[in-house]
Amino acid sequence: MNNPRTFDTSSSLVNKASAKDGSSSLWSDFLALIKIGIINSNLITTFAGFWLALYYTNTSFFDVWHIFLLTMIGTAFVIAGGCVINNYVDRDIDHVMSRTKKRPTVTGTIGLSSILFMGIAFTVLGLVLLLFTTPLAAAIAFFGWFTYVVLYTMWSKRRYTLNTIIGSFSGAVPPVIGWTAIDPTFHPVALILFLIMFIWQPPHFLALAMMKKKEYKEAGIPMLPVVHGFSITKRQITVYIAVLLPLPFYLGSLGSVFLIIATLLNAAWLALAILGFFMKDDLKWAKWMFVFSLNYLTILFLTMVIVTLPFNY
Repeated sequence: MNNPRTFDTSSSLVNKASAKDGSSSLWSDFLALIKIGIINSNLITTFAGFWLALYYTNTSFFDVWHIFLLTMIGTAFVIAGGCVINNYVDRDIDHVMSRTKKRPTVTGTIGLSSILFMGIAFTVLGLVLLLFTTPLAAAIAFFGWFTYVVLYTMWSKRRYTLNTIIGSFSGAVPPVIGWTAIDPTFHPVALILFLIMFIWQPPHFLALAMMKKKEYKEAGIPMLPVVHGFSITKRQITVYIAVLLPLPFYLGSLGSVFLIIATLLNAAWLALAILGFFMKDDLKWAKWMFVFSLNYLTILFLTMVIVTLPFNY
């Protein structure tokens, strides 16, 4: 027979383990719901915009550290709010795609009413926090949110191949939010940061669309590779990357180190794009392009920060 005390102890351990697993699963679901990867990548560009505004306005970081916290936390909440509502709207098609079918909006681990409330609450909280920086920063954040939630998710995503371009507007605003939190003007540098992000996104997401063409087709989403095939998609990707080539030179005041690194990144990405016209394995090439685009963004924006480090104290 089992010792009763031993049995009770083991049951307690099982319950604790189950509770821990449940808590861990709920946290994972929450991170998936807010799309933590998207938040992290966008905060890198937000920080770069904020940092460069300090550099060009000759402002010390330590004098505005509280503005920095409001900017980063506020931006994170606005992005999270948009992503949560995106998941809420797309719950009827997310079950088709392998990368989205485990979202809590599909599995039902979090109630839909709670998800919708969370999306709205995060958005409002983020905008309020950004209002304590500058009204322009909050307005730009709202523009990005509106573009992503309404113009992209609700209107164009399931209708037009141009959905990628429309969505790119929202993805391009984080560095401008960071900039305008310090300098509430449309400075030329802020415009260049916007353009870099805007033009970077189509090659990034079109490469992903090539990799996930079958799933997008099953979900009824008219991504360019689904509607017009890989050949046209490759040409579009190459054109966008070529347009990126001159943009770093408008940031020449960041110095020769930045220009060299940025130019090498652009040239390497363009060379990889051209290679796609000679490769037989389109999906392998698309994966290379997607991975390179992630590294491109991280290296480029971190370089902007690093080359200005000595000046912002």
